[in-house]
Amino acid sequence: MAKTIVEKIFDAHRVEELSGGIHVLRLDAVFAHEVTTSVAVNELAALGKDKVFDASKIKAVIDHVTPAKDSKTAQQGKILRDWAKRNSINDFFDIGRNGVCHALFPEKGFVRPGYTIIMGDSHTCTHGAFGAFAAGVGTTDLEVGILKGVCAFRTPETIRFNITGALREGVFAKDVILSIIGKIGVNGATNKIMEFTGPLIDSLSMESRMTLCNMAIEAGGTSGICYPDMTTVDYLWPFIKDTYSSKEEALADYTKWISDHDAHYDDVVDIDVSSLEPVTTFGYKPDNIKTVREMDGTHIDQIYIGSCTNGRIEDLRIAAGILKGKKIAGNVRGIVSPATPDIFKRALSEGLIDIFMDSGFVVTNPTCGACLGMSNGVLAEGEAAASTTNRNFNGRMGKGGMVHLMSPATAAATALAGSITNSSLFKG
Repeated sequence: MAKTIVEKIFDAHRVEELSGGIHVLRLDAVFAHEVTTSVAVNELAALGKDKVFDASKIKAVIDHVTPAKDSKTAQQGKILRDWAKRNSINDFFDIGRNGVCHALFPEKGFVRPGYTIIMGDSHTCTHGAFGAFAAGVGTTDLEVGILKGVCAFRTPETIRFNITGALREGVFAKDVILSIIGKIGVNGATNKIMEFTGPLIDSLSMESRMTLCNMAIEAGGTSGICYPDMTTVDYLWPFIKDTYSSKEEALADYTKWISDHDAHYDDVVDIDVSSLEPVTTFGYKPDNIKTVREMDGTHIDQIYIGSCTNGRIEDLRIAAGILKGKKIAGNVRGIVSPATPDIFKRALSEGLIDIFMDSGFVVTNPTCGACLGMSNGVLAEGEAAASTTNRNFNGRMGKGGMVHLMSPATAAATALAGSITNSSLFKG
């Protein structure tokens, strides 16, 4: 029987199939951060179950508010820190080694094709870029995953997005995924897998594929996923070179995680991106999409470049290329947060940090803080941000604030203009 990539992953990890199409899956990894996991570990401890199924398969980081901004966030960090120590979790990334989870964990080689991964974070779907099934879960499922190494999911239904055409200069993966969400709506993929395929996906870097999969949840998707290919192998090679004799051997093995050509899909959506231009959000839902051209001149108070969506080295290079030798407008403040220490160091060695600072940006440590309005860039009531993050919910970056989602290129251009505008890269 022909199967999709996620159906194949389910088959390889199924421990038990329950009534109602519920599948109990064996987990390859459980990821953890201080905001949601601290609740789960406290509840487990209260039940006398302060243990983990396999310490080597749990990866933990303090990333949402780091360093701590008050006693509450300090306590959250302490709970995770003490739990990791009690349970001999070696892959725990504390202050100084920590970064945004969905950038840090792939960077460390913790995600592989065919893996099953859960985390108490909705943007866990990012890791599907590697051909893994990765999903955000609630506290109860997280507790079971930590304790037993399993998680239950319904039979997956998949929407295939076949993306063709070449992106015009100045148009990026962020524009693609925002356009898709605008097309199908915030409920368009609810409880479904968003499988991204086609010539465009084949041409994208791993960073860009992660941007696509990261925002699957904004269309209601359980997970986004791409097929593993040589681009995947190249990214993972430092971590898998002792497992395979060559990259070709690794690729041959990973091809088992590709959907069969005659697999059944709940729907197939064909998208030609050849005429796509940069887009941004308006209002308070990720499917409120307009072209940047339509939003030209919209007032902005703050520009934020970072997050698990667009805080990688590729993103910083694009933004810095636009900012180099220029100053941001006097009516805006600019913030950039490289997503991991390694990205920060690479940006420093390449001179990108100098470019950002010389242009008028402040550069902060890796953190999720601004994205969800917790620290390092919270908006005041009535303020608007041009942001490379993933959500524009009402109050997301601060009570009464407005968030316009966009690519790093558009964010950098907006910083220079002082209002929303297209980058000089876009040839419209």
